[in-house]
Amino acid sequence: MSEFLRLEKLYSGYDDVSIINGISLSVERGSVTALVGSNGAGKTTLMRTLSGLLPLTHGKIIFDNEPIGNWAPNQRVDIGLSLVPEGRLIFPEFSVEENLRIGAVTPRAKGKLASRMEEMFELFPRLKERREQSGGTLSGGEQQMLAIARSLMSDPKLLLLDEPSLGLAPNITKFLFEMVVRVKKLGVTVFIVEQDIRSTLEIADKGYVIENGKIVMQGLAEDLLANETIKSVYLGI
Repeated sequence: MSEFLRLEKLYSGYDDVSIINGISLSVERGSVTALVGSNGAGKTTLMRTLSGLLPLTHGKIIFDNEPIGNWAPNQRVDIGLSLVPEGRLIFPEFSVEENLRIGAVTPRAKGKLASRMEEMFELFPRLKERREQSGGTLSGGEQQMLAIARSLMSDPKLLLLDEPSLGLAPNITKFLFEMVVRVKKLGVTVFIVEQDIRSTLEIADKGYVIENGKIVMQGLAEDLLANETIKSVYLGI
């Protein structure tokens, strides 16, 4: 696999408080790469920085050989980055179908709106059943499906998933992780940050562990799952 996303000594935070402290990592094209860690470790801050919602204070973001660290969020979406934010953030007053249409914001997606819509309904059949319902009437799991499908409507090259399992029942979490694998098979590279370490590493190719805004461990996902420190500190084994 070739390198698709590279972060070099990245720093970012809020006001004068640094949350991300010198992170370097890479995501290979066609892979599922996981960044796992406990609450408050800096996972969401990193995702907001990658998507352009939060400025970096130092370092580089290289996407598909292009330095994008100073690009606006819409420019990053246009070249193929799409964020599924923590908390879903769908439009509750709009129907499922309207939410999906809003996601088709890139020039390449607008030209194939109908086919993208059908692909999303095939991926998430429950959304097809509820296509006329307002987003606010959906369950938490259905809203997360909608948030993921909306991001995929932009026809991204790299999908950024921020805590997709947060607040969801185990059976819904299992389904969503299965969908991540299917998304990868569709040719979309996935970078996922999560607190559910076991489930995430089980579907990932490579993983990183973050603590206090720094990478403290990295490797193949299967090796991290077998690591004794991971087992004792994060999995309670």
